[in-house]
Amino acid sequence: MKYAELNNGIKMPHEGFGVFQVADPKQCEQAVLDAIDSGYRLIDTAAAYMNEEAVGEAIKKCGVERSELFITTKLWVQDASYDGAKKAFETSLKKLGLEYLDLYLLHQPMGDYYGAYRAMEELYKEGLIRAIGVCNFYPHVLADLCETAEVIPAVNQVELHPFFQQEDALKLMKEYGVVPEAWGPFAEGNHGIFTHPVLTAVGEKYGKTAAQVALRWNVQRGVVVIPKSVHKNRMEQNFDIWDFELSDEDMAEIAKLDIGHSEIVNHYDPKFVKMLHGMKIHG
Repeated sequence: MKYAELNNGIKMPHEGFGVFQVADPKQCEQAVLDAIDSGYRLIDTAAAYMNEEAVGEAIKKCGVERSELFITTKLWVQDASYDGAKKAFETSLKKLGLEYLDLYLLHQPMGDYYGAYRAMEELYKEGLIRAIGVCNFYPHVLADLCETAEVIPAVNQVELHPFFQQEDALKLMKEYGVVPEAWGPFAEGNHGIFTHPVLTAVGEKYGKTAAQVALRWNVQRGVVVIPKSVHKNRMEQNFDIWDFELSDEDMAEIAKLDIGHSEIVNHYDPKFVKMLHGMKIHG
């Protein structure tokens, strides 16, 4: 396992395990236990995933020291305000059964996210969060926050995979010292990614699968990846990407797959924004 160094000096595993859409508590708990047993130390959840308690149970039972784990959760749009963030953080911490978080992220740049970020800055300074960051901040939004905030976000978690590569966004993150983290590193299965001819052909050279190539390609771009699976054999395969390196030729071939836009979400669509604002995770 390699580590990404965040802009405050903290080391973050370059590969972690995501639990998006693993809603069943028992399945989620088992998945996290299996992931930790497979070697993962970064676990990524969110208040909006409605599974923080299950993740917390797995952390409690896994037998690995808390200091060896890197736990991330996220602040939902409903709580995007100064006071809302303070309360939501306490709720997440309680559900996870933890005394501190390694990384706390703003889930969307919506609502009073500047007020929420100020609250996160305070929690960070108090030592309750080791690092703070954001998700889904496109370049113009990230630049505005970095030029305004006191604490530059350590991480920006965005959609990054071979079909939506966001090279310009990566350049800007590098400029500000923000580590990119990929949600949906498998494009949510689109474009036949697991059997894609280009990724498969590259993988055959190294005895690796198309999925392993997709993950390796991202980490070689400096991107932290958080693949999700509820099958332990897949978790192990996804984690087995540290014994080979793609050539410049391979990287250039995969670069040709970029279609330049997301086919999963459209943050520029007012209907999508309204939908996220309407998604309530508590009363």
